[in-house]
Amino acid sequence: MSSDIRVARPPPRPVLIFDGECRFCSLWIQRWRQMTGDVIDYLPARDASIGARFPEIPAAAFAQAVQLVDSDGRVYAAAEAVLRTLARAGRWRWLLRLYHASSLFARTAEAGYRLIAGHRDFFARMARRL
Repeated sequence: MSSDIRVARPPPRPVLIFDGECRFCSLWIQRWRQMTGDVIDYLPARDASIGARFPEIPAAAFAQAVQLVDSDGRVYAAAEAVLRTLARAGRWRWLLRLYHASSLFARTAEAGYRLIAGHRDFFARMARRL
């Protein structure tokens, strides 16, 4: 879900801002770090520098979904932020292309994101079991 938000001072490389207290989020961020290497920085939303670095992003946005601040200053949220992050890993680019090519896939991805975000504890337990 792209937003109309652009930051005035874009980071040199993309920054994915996530809920640092959610077990599900932390589990997946750890995995994505391994996949993307050093092409993306990951910061928990509670990091003290976030507000000063990206004052254009409302604090409430961090409670709703992950936020990806791209190096061009654009901000993406929720499923689109996740897919843009995974696209940086190379072999997952096709998911982002599908997201942009198919409104059905985009709506499904966003609905799936909202479902998981609303039940993170359950999905964290499931992910650990798998």
